[in-house]
Amino acid sequence: MTVQDDVTQDLRLLEEVRVVHTVVPSPVGPITLVAHDGGLSALLLPDSKYEPVQGPFGERADDEFDHVQTQLDEYFAGTRTEFDLPLHFVGTTFQCRVWEGLLRIPYGQTRSYGDLAAEIGLDPRTSSRAVGAANGRNRIAIVVPCHRVIGADGSLTGFAAGLDRKRFLLGLEAKGRPREHLLF
Repeated sequence: MTVQDDVTQDLRLLEEVRVVHTVVPSPVGPITLVAHDGGLSALLLPDSKYEPVQGPFGERADDEFDHVQTQLDEYFAGTRTEFDLPLHFVGTTFQCRVWEGLLRIPYGQTRSYGDLAAEIGLDPRTSSRAVGAANGRNRIAIVVPCHRVIGADGSLTGFAAGLDRKRFLLGLEAKGRPREHLLF
């Protein structure tokens, strides 16, 4: 089976799935939420460099995202440190493995790409770039906290929606927390 065959098969499967979306306000600008069969499949921040390649958003269904909006409001208010939402990953097996690793990075903490590689059972010397690429393709920003991954030297590196938003999210999570858990 070729990569093209995989893509064609994935597209056929997506045709059988109910896809809906909405747009909600946030302190980082309007957020587009997308769900596949009730599982959150995308949380797209404004001006995300990957937004044009996210796939179909489906029909608008504002009333189907109240639970997501509530949890986002709590997160931005500083009262929620973990999300409890059904997720629907749309990606390769490797990407999903990386995204599941992101879910294990605690609120208010950061990891390097090498740390994340090691935490999901890969050799960081040979896998950090691949982990970084998968991290960058995460469609469910904030909930799947790709913003918590930084450079090995503590620098703020890559974020599809811009480093200012990454800095804001990390700063939000750092409020009132001990600095020893942070690399940046």
